[in-house]
Parts: sequence; C-alpha cells; structure tokens
Amino acid sequence: MNQQTEDPRSPKRNRGPSRRDFFSRLGDGLHGAALASLLGTDLFRSNPAMAAAAHGREVYDLSPQPTHFEPKAKAVIHLFMNGGPSQVDLLDPKPALEKYAGQVPVREMTTDITSPHESEGLLPSPFKFQKYGQCGMDVSEIMPHFAKHVDDVALIRSMYGGHFNHEPALFLMHSGRTVSTRPSIGAWVAYGLGTENQNLPAYVVLDDPKGLPINGISNWQSAWLPPIYQGTRFRAEGPPVMNLDSRPEWPEGLADAERRLLRKLDAAHRAKRPFQPSLDGRISSYELAARMQLEAGDALDVSQEDEKTREAYGLNDTLTHSYGKRCLMARRLVERGVRFVQLYIESQIWDSHSNLVKGLRYACGKTDKPVAALLADLKQRDLLDSTLVIWGGEFGRLPLSQKNVNAESAGRDHGPPGFSVWLAGGGAKGGTIYGATDEFGHAAQENRTSVHDFHATILHLLGMNFRDLVFERHGLQERLTDQFPARVVEEIIT
Repeated sequence: MNQQTEDPRSPKRNRGPSRRDFFSRLGDGLHGAALASLLGTDLFRSNPAMAAAAHGREVYDLSPQPTHFEPKAKAVIHLFMNGGPSQVDLLDPKPALEKYAGQVPVREMTTDITSPHESEGLLPSPFKFQKYGQCGMDVSEIMPHFAKHVDDVALIRSMYGGHFNHEPALFLMHSGRTVSTRPSIGAWVAYGLGTENQNLPAYVVLDDPKGLPINGISNWQSAWLPPIYQGTRFRAEGPPVMNLDSRPEWPEGLADAERRLLRKLDAAHRAKRPFQPSLDGRISSYELAARMQLEAGDALDVSQEDEKTREAYGLNDTLTHSYGKRCLMARRLVERGVRFVQLYIESQIWDSHSNLVKGLRYACGKTDKPVAALLADLKQRDLLDSTLVIWGGEFGRLPLSQKNVNAESAGRDHGPPGFSVWLAGGGAKGGTIYGATDEFGHAAQENRTSVHDFHATILHLLGMNFRDLVFERHGLQERLTDQFPARVVEEIIT
C-alpha cells in the first residue's frame, strides 16, 4: 500500500505547533520577548546579534552604550608614532651609556639585534637631557614644547612588547595579538561605548598624506567585529571624505526623497535576512555616510579657528603644518563627540637604523610643537580631563650603535624589550614616572608593563572592565586582552 506524502506547502490540520515552529515564533509577542530576555545568551549562544538584542542592545549601531562603572575619560586621541621612537634619546636617559660607550654589551642584549655583525657597541645619546616640571621628568632637548607639559603626563618607562619586527609589533600594539585578524583597540572602544554624535563615526583615523604606516588600513580594522566599528579615514588635505557630498545637480528635496526611499528598501531587504552582521554593518555604514554629509565638513574645517590657535599648532610652518592640522582636527572631533581619534605619522620616520641625529630631529621637529599645542588647547577648553591623550610607538630602540660608531651617522635597531609611552588627561595621573628599564635602557626591569596591561588600563579609564568587554564568536568569549594575563596599571590613575 502506497503511503501518500503530505504536501509540505499545505496547511497541517489537527496538529499543534512543532518544536521548530515554537522556536521560530519565539520572538513574536510579549511572551516571546519576555522569554527571550530571560534566556538571553543561553538560548541564542550561536548568534551574538540575537543574544545582544535579547538584552536590549542593537549591536550594529553606534548609539551610546552604558559603561561598566563611572569613566574618567569620554574620548581618546591616540598619537601613534609608528616606527619606534628611541626611548634613550627622548624620555629615558642613561648615563651608563656614556661610561661604557663602544663596549660590547652582555649576550642577552645582542640576541635582540636583527644584524649582530652591524653592532658597534653601546651608543650614548647625542642629545642632552634636562629635568622639567614639578615632577622633575627628564626630557630630551629635541622635545622642548612637550617638556612644558610634563606635569600633565603619566610616563611609563617600562613598556615591553612581544615581537621584533614592525608588522607583528604593530598588530600587537593595536589589537593585542601579533596576527592580522584581530579588531583594533579603536574598534573595541567603538563597539563597547558607541559615540555621542550620530552624524560622525565613533572611530576616526587621520593618517599622514605622505603615506600609510606599515600594515596600512589593517591597523584600524574591525576584523570580525561588525564593520560599523572599524576606523573611518579622514583626509587632512582636500575633501576629508571622498564622494561624501550628494550630486550638486539634484535639488535638496529630491535628494531627501532618494534617502527616504533607500531607507525603506534597506529595511525591507534587512527584514528578509535577519541576523546577518555584515549586512547590518554595511547598511549602518551607508546611513552614517548620509548623516556625515551634515557635519563632517564643518568638524574638519580648521579655517574656522583663530590665527592664534593656528599658529600654536604650527599651521604656518611647512615642517609642522601637516601634523599640526591633524592634531587640531582631532581636538575638533572629540569636541563634537567622536569617541576615538587616531593619528599616524608618515611611513617610518621614527625607524632610526641610521642617521639617528638627523632622523630624530626631523621627527620631533614635525610633531613636538603640535602635540604640545594639543595638550594646551584641550586643557584651556576644559577637555583634557575627559580626553585621554596617548603617545607612543610599537616598540623603542636598542641602546646599541647600528652600522657605525660615528654619532652623526649611527642608528639604533628595534627595541621591544623596553620602551616608553605616555598618557595625559582622562584620568591619567599627571607628573608620574612609572617603571624603569635597566641601566642601559635595554629592557623593562621595574614595574614591567605589557601591551595587554596598557590596553586594560585604557579601557578602565573609559569606564570598561577589560574582562567584561566581550564579543561572542563561534562560541568563544572574545576580548581585546584575550588569552593573556593583564592588569590595570592603577599606579598611573588619579
């Protein structure tokens, strides 16, 4: 006897809802919403978008999010000095280098050299140091403008990294891992906090017109976080964002009608494809681009600043103009509610393998005055207390001469075992000198501070517990400080 197969498209009679029907309709109505809220991530563990929505958050937008506790900083300006600034020539003087100049160092130091045959022994700094401020911080003669602000700065002299080469060291400093597939800290901050201005991105990158840093745009990627959280590049020269303005030949009313139609089409398209993060992120990015037409141009228009401010940032000097303009843009962006602004410098100007004197004078000449102006301007506008300013690179330099013993042409190789960074404002304890390297400035020795400690401290100042800033992916609780021990450096916090 042939058994008739029921047409799957026909209505089922006299049958209650199946298990599949029940769960597919779970989100309908008040009862479903209440149950979803109670079950939360246990029910939707395979889908982070649904899990977060069950707890009342739209994951893929930039709306302001509650902090874990009261924050000390609302925004970050990250002055990233890609290439590796030399700590022993800028912020960490070592008299022992004078005493033992030219001598072959201990074996532990020579193992860190990429080309041991190029080493010519310990190299004293060619620059003089002087103590500044009430804290008595030692600063090199080639950073005279920054030296005036040391009482607002928490200097960490005991940073250490995990890789000798630029590419993995950059990924480590930005994402907490030496691999290229992790979200940057700016993306994590945007994901965790959103932004206070919905007409501008949460995370803005101001890269140098003369060239991208090593790793290019991967430095500010969102990786597997939704795309809405990745860094948005704003140009310092010409239109800040390409193709941002609507077509001028269209009347404004027609442009508005086009935007309304696109929103309806997007909503219909999204409704048929729920819980697709890449689609949600793409639509959110388009919506943000439309809103940016209203505000981005004004936010980055430094011509609105008075002449005194422009002069302070160095906009009237060829050497400082580019970096000064971007520092000023950064202040205007955080003033308007942008959460994380990151500045890069051209190519690798801190990468002093040779011609140390000429190279460092150029790098400091280009950045020192604008950085000092930014600190002074933020303070004068009562923004420094709520804005965390960070300065540093992916590593430092070794205290050895590379290629030549002549002080003018000699350089220094990469130095991840010990280097210096500083923080100002946003809850950082001004006038603090934390940690120390050994007598030659080679490796962090006292109060060693890892990149993961550094990241945990930044998140803490923004009101987030680094253990609780989580994105669920493939059943894993992903974190910025994932798989590594980390601690908040409480000693540099007010």
